Amino acid sequence: MTCTTYTGRWPGSARNYQQDGATPFAPRCTKDLIEEQLFAHRRDLFSRLDLVFMDTTSLYFEGLGGQSIGQYGYSKDHRPDLRQMILAVLIDGEGRPVCSESWPGNTADVTSLVPVIERLRRRFAIGRVCIVADRGMISAETIAALEARGLLYILGVRERTDKLVDAAPFVPLIVEKRGRETDYGAKAVTLGGARYIVCVNHQEAEKDAAERTAILTALERHLRRGDKALVGNTGYRRFLKTVGDGHFAIDRSKAEEDARFDGVFVLRTNTDLSPLAAMLRYKQLCTVEHSFRTAKHLLATRPIFHKLDETIRGHVFCSFLALVLKAELEARIAALGQNGSWPAIIADLDALTETEVEQDGRRFLLRSAPKLAASLALRAAGVALPRTVQAVAAD
Repeated sequence: MTCTTYTGRWPGSARNYQQDGATPFAPRCTKDLIEEQLFAHRRDLFSRLDLVFMDTTSLYFEGLGGQSIGQYGYSKDHRPDLRQMILAVLIDGEGRPVCSESWPGNTADVTSLVPVIERLRRRFAIGRVCIVADRGMISAETIAALEARGLLYILGVRERTDKLVDAAPFVPLIVEKRGRETDYGAKAVTLGGARYIVCVNHQEAEKDAAERTAILTALERHLRRGDKALVGNTGYRRFLKTVGDGHFAIDRSKAEEDARFDGVFVLRTNTDLSPLAAMLRYKQLCTVEHSFRTAKHLLATRPIFHKLDETIRGHVFCSFLALVLKAELEARIAALGQNGSWPAIIADLDALTETEVEQDGRRFLLRSAPKLAASLALRAAGVALPRTVQAVAAD
């Protein structure tokens, strides 16, 4: 598939939309028309796209990476030796992929968020949008630009200040997922005119406390043998203080301060959502992260060997379309009141075979029996299997 630049006119309009809505990073391509048609297909009078989850990742190239899209940059794949591109996927509040964006590999996340949302509003005629994104996309300039445009946001931040973990109680919430319960808490804190949502995962808090106890126990053991080698260990160093002639001791006050943030993560938002509602919206961002893992590992987006920007974008867009189909299949399975495991579906479909045999001068096709996950997927998709035994017509 090649994503060529769109140079046509929209039906019923005298205006040339050749590059209307393009970002500074990428031209408007055929893929944009497909994404817009897919969105329009499932849109009705009551459809809204007011909650958008966005995350980015990097995809590396084995070759030069096209004429311009392959550039050296910060690699989330831990391959700084290879050229790469940046891929962003936007998903709506129901977990359905809306669109994708591709940029040169040296594009910083913080410079891409606002142009993408502005383009999103134009392409899909959205009046009100709330963007949910992770910490890598945040800067003071980004937040100011979002607010100046009247855009709502729920953003993960790296704030670690005592003023955020005040004595106010958390509102508790138990979330059950796949048979496992997780205890959360959330509260709103206003600091410097900004609204923060301080959240805590109590299971993660227990894990953080256990890890810190293990570090402090190891520190005590190493200090009895000599402390010089401890300085280079960042896990140890954050709990040490200098004493005497350049020697070190455990700083218990640092350990106590660290304990205050066990299991804590902080959001910044300009919405009026309740603390628990804002936290749950942010937790949905995991859907986007899961989509990236699916795109990379199950849909074989990488490695990329194409030589032209157009074919590179087309290659990546095919994986995006596969994500759209995956989301649609999962929605249909859910409508049946069932849960489908994507790896199990793929494995069971791969195991579905058809074998040609010959007996007494006649040829037959023998189909294997579908396994449970494959049967569920076929039923949800409305696909009927051929008969178990079929006669093959003579040539």
